[in-house]
Amino acid sequence: MSGRECVIKPVGEPKRPRWSDAEEMPSIVPSATEVQEARELLRKYLRPTRLVRAESLERRSEGQVRLKIESDLPTGSFKPRGALFALLTNAERGALAGVVAASTGNHGAAVAYAAHIVDLAATIFLPENPNPVKRARILGLGAKIVERGAADQLAAIEAARMFGREHGHFFLDDSSDSQIPAGAATIASEILDEMPRPDAIFVPMGDTALIRGVAAEAKRHHPTVRIVGVQAEQAPAYARSWQEGRVIVTETCDTIADGLATRHPLEANVHAIRQLVDEVRLVSEHELLDAIRLLLMDEHVVAEAAGAASTAAFLQNPSAYAGQNVVLLMTGANVPLEVIRRAVI
Repeated sequence: MSGRECVIKPVGEPKRPRWSDAEEMPSIVPSATEVQEARELLRKYLRPTRLVRAESLERRSEGQVRLKIESDLPTGSFKPRGALFALLTNAERGALAGVVAASTGNHGAAVAYAAHIVDLAATIFLPENPNPVKRARILGLGAKIVERGAADQLAAIEAARMFGREHGHFFLDDSSDSQIPAGAATIASEILDEMPRPDAIFVPMGDTALIRGVAAEAKRHHPTVRIVGVQAEQAPAYARSWQEGRVIVTETCDTIADGLATRHPLEANVHAIRQLVDEVRLVSEHELLDAIRLLLMDEHVVAEAAGAASTAAFLQNPSAYAGQNVVLLMTGANVPLEVIRRAVI
């Protein structure tokens, strides 16, 4: 089955109850204490990102729409939040020989950035023919790059894990590390500092570390907030898994939104998003390009395809949010020139 054959907009409701009480919080999402620790540690290195009005989107919806501009951070994406918190925390526990990660690009750049701060050697495994902008960022931060396998990262992840075992380096896995969601959760903390009662937060959904952290922290303080996850039509593995309540592996994940290119969900992550996420939307490649163009031309914000996914999903039915407070996460700006051309021409 191809990604396009399993498109549903929005994907249906889960078949079992979702998270509603802090005492039932899944163990794979961060606790309030962990998020506070992440905020205190990260404020030494990162400034809060902007939460700005999106006037063109407000005109479409007659609601209050804000963009959370995560490309303000070093490396041009939200990823340093999790990578810094995880690597600094582990470095405090004992000396590390080095760090290794697998990534489509943004996590790799964040790990390279964090390794530079900690003064560690970093090796990043990327898929073959990776996003050239992200690859250049990683090299610029002094990390070694190894290209291995396809966009689904399965070969890169296994190679990185083996490299870590062979060389005694810390393997910082974006999808399974327990501290990365705590770093990502600080995004929700910053949103709530400025907008205490958002009605909906749209979150791009790749390996789910971001949405697990944001959803847990937002619902902890504002339980009625609606968390909308967004995946690419052509990489819908987590969306399908969320809907069915079991791991569903897709044959491909061929999308311009390389940050959302997952094919093999982890069971624990599926369980967590089933409890935390209220709705999942799938967006087409055309919708992603339209959102990139709108953000660039109307809001003067540069977004990569994964970073524009929340906007693309919102644009599917903006009038549904009339009178509401909506936040769209703009998670990254590392967009290749080729994609920009496709979006604006």
